[in-house]
Amino acid sequence: MPVALDLNTLSEPLRAVFQSVFGERDEACQQRDEARLEHRRVEVENKLLKERIRLLLLSKYGPKAEQLSDAQLSLLELEPGVTREEVATEAAQPAREKQLRRQSAPHGRLPLPAHLPRVEEIIRVPESERHCATCGCAKCSLGHDVTEVLDLKPVELFVRVIKREKLACPRHPEAGVAMGPSPDRIIPGGKLSDAFLTDATLKKYLDHQPLFRQSAALWRDAQVNVSPSVLGDGVMAVGALLIQVNAAQRLELLAGDYLQADETPVGVQSPDAPKGQNHRAWQWQYSVPGGPVVFDFQMSRSRAGPAAFLQNYRGVVQTDAYSAYDSVIGPQMIHAGCWAHARRKFHEAHQLDPADAAAREVIERIGRLYAVEAQARAEKLTAVARQQRRQERSAMEVAALKVRLLAIRVEILPGSQLAKACNYALRIWDRLEVFLEHGQVEIDTNLAENAMRPVALGRKNWLHIGDEKAGPKIAAIMSVLATCRRLGIHPRDYLLAVLPKLGRTSTGDVKHLTPLAWHRARQAAVAPAS
Repeated sequence: MPVALDLNTLSEPLRAVFQSVFGERDEACQQRDEARLEHRRVEVENKLLKERIRLLLLSKYGPKAEQLSDAQLSLLELEPGVTREEVATEAAQPAREKQLRRQSAPHGRLPLPAHLPRVEEIIRVPESERHCATCGCAKCSLGHDVTEVLDLKPVELFVRVIKREKLACPRHPEAGVAMGPSPDRIIPGGKLSDAFLTDATLKKYLDHQPLFRQSAALWRDAQVNVSPSVLGDGVMAVGALLIQVNAAQRLELLAGDYLQADETPVGVQSPDAPKGQNHRAWQWQYSVPGGPVVFDFQMSRSRAGPAAFLQNYRGVVQTDAYSAYDSVIGPQMIHAGCWAHARRKFHEAHQLDPADAAAREVIERIGRLYAVEAQARAEKLTAVARQQRRQERSAMEVAALKVRLLAIRVEILPGSQLAKACNYALRIWDRLEVFLEHGQVEIDTNLAENAMRPVALGRKNWLHIGDEKAGPKIAAIMSVLATCRRLGIHPRDYLLAVLPKLGRTSTGDVKHLTPLAWHRARQAAVAPAS
């Protein structure tokens, strides 16, 4: 058993020697501890830098790159001009078994749609083969070998000549002239028909085909010269008429007790923007699953836009974690969060470190919540039944997940991507729990995000909005088209039925012409007959 050394019992020279040795030992221990701290700091910094580098490479090479290792991504950086398609090919190389299974899967030609008309083309046997080569008698018919191919006719342009009959009494000319009523049109007196303007609008905002391409196609296919500016005036006339429909849709939306909100940027040509650049404006989108979709054009992303739109609204508002909503949600509203955004943060952490079991565990736990939702959707549960199901099966999962996130956050590096994901989810945890208490609320805002995709696709094709005044008109067009899509309405049928009437419809009666009201009226008209 070691005995403690009392320096006071030693002579002065020997005491000095021991004090010197102990001092050197303490200094060495301090240097060792500092070296360990520095090594730990470098390790943490190195891990965070590797995460950032991998995140940048994934952003550069696309979603398929997440299947590649860090070594493969590093090799890609050495190759000049690597495309995303090449990255996708590289990512698919290890999946040999998947490719073989795909190749061996049974395949066949799907039948062509039965509702399309059939135009028969009879190909006769040549005269030289219609008689038997042995006896010379006429061959008898055995029917036909039938092949069906999908065919089309090029778009047929024609000039509709509208003749309004005029009648007058030859004996009493002073009685005036009677004429056939003028038909309702989108642009009275315009040279483009309602069907033409509707088609141009759908091509631009559903097919994302810029007007200059439409103009070029008209000249190429039919030698008809309709300038992009004329097409643009016509499409904006459609948008101007639909502004009042969009306003009526807003009232439909705010009359409910639940809506989702999201926003996306869009470029706008503005004299106030720097030379050669567009002003960054925003399309705010508000919608309810199975109901109206309303886009609200704003020149900024400030809280003023949603504050004005949601004024006097009472109900649940489901959003992502953008801070502008925090100051908009009043005491009469309930702020719900989005589990898809929370899960996305953990997915990004898992992408950066696929071996991290904690991130994978959280993703699997959230996946169990989505499994409950999928089953409820498959069973077509009502809002009340869905709330009960969530209380029975999801509430305990959510509570356990929160405890696990708090434990994970203590164990990991504070600046890591996984720590950021934990902080994000825990910061909005009360919002993430709202869906447990409200059966009408979805688990995420994916429906709202899906409704925003046409704006993102449009940015890549028609690039920007011509001026600030066009913003509300384009928002109205996108609102109506998105609502038609959500309700299963063919947008061409709706626009052709409603647009000509809007010019003579009072503001109070427009509520009967929204896509939702129009759809319900058609269903009611069909119901007695069926």
